[in-house]
Amino acid sequence: MNLERPFEMNSPLWPILATVRQPARYIGQEWGSNPGKRGKTTSGIRVCLAFPDVYEVGMSFLGFQILYALGNAQEDTILERAYCPWLDMEASLRASALPLATVESQTPLNRFDAVGFTLQYELTATNILTMLDLGGIPLRSEDRGENDPLVLAGGPGALAPEPLAPFFDFFCLGDGEELFPQVLHVISDTRGLPRDQRLSCLGEIPGVYVPQLSSCEFSGTGVKIRSKQTLPIRKRFVQDMDSVFVPSSLVVPNTGIIHDRIPVEVFRGCTRGCRFCQAGMIYRPLRERSPERVVEIARGLLEKTGWEEIGLVSLSSCDYTGLSRVLEALSGQLGEKGVKLSLPSLRMDAFSVELAAQLETVRKGGLTFAPEAGSQRLRDVINKGIDEANIRMTLESMSDHGWDRVKLYFMVGLPTETDTDLQGIVEISKEAFRILRKRHRRAEVSVSVNGFIPKPHTPFQWEAQLPFLETEARCKWLKRQLANPKISLNYHDPRQGFLEAVLARGDRRLAEVIERAWRNGCRFDGWTETFHFDTWMEAFDSEGLDPAFFANRRRERDEEFPWDHIDTGVSRSFLWRERENAFRERITPDCRTGNCQGCGFTATDCPRLMEEKGP
Repeated sequence: MNLERPFEMNSPLWPILATVRQPARYIGQEWGSNPGKRGKTTSGIRVCLAFPDVYEVGMSFLGFQILYALGNAQEDTILERAYCPWLDMEASLRASALPLATVESQTPLNRFDAVGFTLQYELTATNILTMLDLGGIPLRSEDRGENDPLVLAGGPGALAPEPLAPFFDFFCLGDGEELFPQVLHVISDTRGLPRDQRLSCLGEIPGVYVPQLSSCEFSGTGVKIRSKQTLPIRKRFVQDMDSVFVPSSLVVPNTGIIHDRIPVEVFRGCTRGCRFCQAGMIYRPLRERSPERVVEIARGLLEKTGWEEIGLVSLSSCDYTGLSRVLEALSGQLGEKGVKLSLPSLRMDAFSVELAAQLETVRKGGLTFAPEAGSQRLRDVINKGIDEANIRMTLESMSDHGWDRVKLYFMVGLPTETDTDLQGIVEISKEAFRILRKRHRRAEVSVSVNGFIPKPHTPFQWEAQLPFLETEARCKWLKRQLANPKISLNYHDPRQGFLEAVLARGDRRLAEVIERAWRNGCRFDGWTETFHFDTWMEAFDSEGLDPAFFANRRRERDEEFPWDHIDTGVSRSFLWRERENAFRERITPDCRTGNCQGCGFTATDCPRLMEEKGP
């Protein structure tokens, strides 16, 4: 049966769709999608972009949309997409002996020249294996033959790749706009060569890591990576956000997705320096897009897509220096068309509330802020950069502007946390309710708590995670203290947080655990309804590995990490210095408003230093 055609009524998937949840996930043919073979030569290469979660999650990631458009803009290259099928669809595909195929042309994954995954979240590891297996591709790189696709990965997870290394032929480190076209070119040019030669050629591209060219040596608590490649391998990044590729249109989903709007990136990177935040470290240096370019992109995408909301996205959009000019240029025009303009990330200060009030796009759902810690001392430890006055002023300002609901994000288990810090979470939550209740009878406060996860490439990469039972006990204590029907508290499952820490900080030995857990039925481990903690623990036990070794152990200063062969541009010495500042409860100023903090980027890398240096 020929599956290589756009979705049709006589597709073998058609009878299955009536039996699964949200069948629109699987039919493709969205506005703006690549029409498969039509209009493109078949003499070039075909690449499948694979997202290891369901459609509505994958379609919400801007990076996935950028790579899709960028790849299809290349000469003689066709990119299509595949998403991880939900459990019911996986079962139906297996029962019908049908392969996982792309949404554009229903082509099975194993018929592509390459399959590229994005690694956004550690708990999608088993979904990667599901997609490879359903797609007819051997799970491990060493088992693939000359006719199998090259399997690659990018995204933040590629910067700590070792737990997944045996499953991938190579990893792309850093910004895809900078690296992806080169990778596609080499894949095309090396067709017909033996697989190992192709991987060697790919390994010559700056920013590409080929695990098959390396080996691991384990001694005591550390691990040493040796490779035929020159180590460390440095990530690639774009320097000019105005000239970098931007899609002229986006794929418009044919069902609701998590972030259902036009995402327009205003800057990339963050220098606020929160010490727990991996994104704030690995996406440096900070690079802004000019207000004129932001406005141009927003207007163009609105015309091409018809979405009713535009989100100005970044790690901290309120810090964008061109924000007022963008709002001035867009607000009136968009308002006339009934299009909302939103800021997905709000800083906890009165300025952010004023902006939200000006936009008037989030009144129905309230506002969301992240104090992160309950005391000023602990906020200084994590370098959060807000104080009690900021918190109180923000809450009073939002109440004055008419909001009666607020959501507050906190973490428990942060380094040096005490009972006093936990009590502070209770006090802030109650104070928020008191402030809102003064003006609003229907005032509500929603508190969301997550356990601290020490991530690679951060100042807290040396720290231990609390045992999950202790994290759970602290969360339950907070819930008891906030026994008010108008103050709700929810917390992320500490067992999932524990597994996330293990996979984030693990080494290549974890591949055996991941595969065993998958073979024993683990899928969608980031979803509460499908998470099977006991199955994971049985997999660790079967492989003779203690997960606490990876998650609950404090590292020595000179321990060799499984990610030391990856260079994000932020130096290890800077991260250690920031760790020391944390334990001294010392704030490190944002280098945008103060002096350079010496994070590792030089005057040839960092736009701000380049500006200071001059021509």
